[in-house]
Amino acid sequence: MTQAPEAPQSSRRRHDREIIALAVPAFGALVAEPLFVMVDSAIVGHLGTSQLAGLGIAAALLTTAVSIFVFLAYATTAAVARRVGAGDLRAAIRQGMDGVWLALLLGAIVIAVVLPTAPWLVGLFGASDDASPYAVTYLRISSLGIPAMLVVMAATGVLRGLQDTRSPLYVAIAGFAANAALNAGLVYGVGLGIAGSAWGTVIAQFAMVAAYLVVVVRGARRHKASLLPDVAGIRACAQAGVPLLVRTLSLRAVLLIATAVAARLGDTEVAAHQIVLSLWSLLAFALDAIAIAGQAIIGRYLGADDSEGAREACRRMVQWGVAVGVALGVLVVLSRPLFVPLFTGDHAVQDVLLPALMVVALAQPISGVVFVLDGVLMGAGDGRYLAGAMLVTLAVFTPAALLVPVLGGGLTALWWAMTLMMVVRMVTLWLRARSGQWIVTGATR
Repeated sequence: MTQAPEAPQSSRRRHDREIIALAVPAFGALVAEPLFVMVDSAIVGHLGTSQLAGLGIAAALLTTAVSIFVFLAYATTAAVARRVGAGDLRAAIRQGMDGVWLALLLGAIVIAVVLPTAPWLVGLFGASDDASPYAVTYLRISSLGIPAMLVVMAATGVLRGLQDTRSPLYVAIAGFAANAALNAGLVYGVGLGIAGSAWGTVIAQFAMVAAYLVVVVRGARRHKASLLPDVAGIRACAQAGVPLLVRTLSLRAVLLIATAVAARLGDTEVAAHQIVLSLWSLLAFALDAIAIAGQAIIGRYLGADDSEGAREACRRMVQWGVAVGVALGVLVVLSRPLFVPLFTGDHAVQDVLLPALMVVALAQPISGVVFVLDGVLMGAGDGRYLAGAMLVTLAVFTPAALLVPVLGGGLTALWWAMTLMMVVRMVTLWLRARSGQWIVTGATR
């Protein structure tokens, strides 16, 4: 018997409920992540300027080392969601465990690289003689927590794929609280200084891993999925992650080029650029939450062989992306007199900052479409296209950004170049979404 088609309004409501249920907790978990560094900065800042400078350098290196492996979350989410859609929870959890084992392997490799090269890595930042020892100390200790950070990424991907974004939120909140308490106790109570801050963060990260593994192991036992490493599965996870690694590295290159160009414009411009970039990153969390929902939902529909459901979900999420982008843009315009003085009291920086903020505000609807379609294609496992599209974007952005100082442009011109970058991303992703070639159904792509 053929089932009657769902009414459009009913379908939209169903998609809206799914998006909200996944996106809201995901947003909370995303916002909690940078709070780790903020807590460290607040506590270490009272030790002295040199310690805070050392923390800043080490944190930048750690963030870069970890962020390039974000594919552990993205690829795992898509792969697990497909198997959930296919109704094979045992295979879904098995797939997730492969991602966890890959995270442990990569974490061990990163530790082996960072520990002996920490002084050299810190030296690349041109740290002062006073700050360098603190940066090296913090970097070496904190690097021991990198396997935990990567396992948290992979385990988060498992739960997202299982359509659960609440558990990562709870773990993130608990981890943040533990990190704050441990840092304060070890830095001031025990008197370990900056080393205490690093150890506190490492302990909190491994506690988060323990919480995640309890949830995953329970699910594995319930569905009789093996927890042992599977070489073929780990290799498949790594291969699926390579295109997303290329995409992430290309995006990081865009941000580094933008900062380098801003530095060439002058101290005032680079100071303003850092404020704009911080705000841009904060706005990205709200949009990325919808993208995370897209990864989980699209993967599930495709795994269930429901191509029409995937198309409808994609259309609805794009509408959400545009609406949230417009709201964020309006919020930036209306609230700029309130938050700009919080970042700087320098009127010269403010004069440079405000026009660039207007560009960011205008570009938010474009960013909304980009983030959503990025998430949709990740959920579909379309990593190769995403890698190629990001390389094209990098090729367009690089000359545009480098021409800004040559042609006498300022920070506003640089952020128009950043907007061009987002427009190119939107066009390449929209063409792929419209083609339908990303729609490959089944438990595996």
